[in-house]
Amino acid sequence: MAYFIDRYFKLLQTLLTLLLCVLVIPVLIQVASRFLPFIPRYIWTEEIARFAFIWIILIGSSIAVRDQSHFHVDVLPRFSARTENLLRILLLMFMLLLAIVFVVGGFQFTVFGATQSSEISGLPMLTIYVAWPLAGLSWILFLVEQIYQHFNQQQKL
Repeated sequence: MAYFIDRYFKLLQTLLTLLLCVLVIPVLIQVASRFLPFIPRYIWTEEIARFAFIWIILIGSSIAVRDQSHFHVDVLPRFSARTENLLRILLLMFMLLLAIVFVVGGFQFTVFGATQSSEISGLPMLTIYVAWPLAGLSWILFLVEQIYQHFNQQQKL
């Protein structure tokens, strides 16, 4: 199972890199067309950049969940090891609840937009809306992995 999760994580990292490249191209065309009169202005560049940015945010958040690189704010004093373990599990459960909200709400959002298409580029909105439930499923996968590792680590102690 760890092999599958590692491969999936590498796929997300690769997709994120490709989407960053996809984001740069239309933005570069858009900026260049403002200052260079011989480059025509394209309307689709703004929409494609926005769609790529949505996917970048949601894939990046999945990567952050796996890396545990989302921000932490230490406002409470240090607790005992047992209390910190309990708080860690509680935090993971709240994150899991949020991921489930993303999956359920994202699925409803995707069904709502399944028949719509983008006005400018003509892309089906399904390609954009499906990012939310997929991000939620990725979070669930990575959070379950972290919960499993946490309990496995506790049993070894």
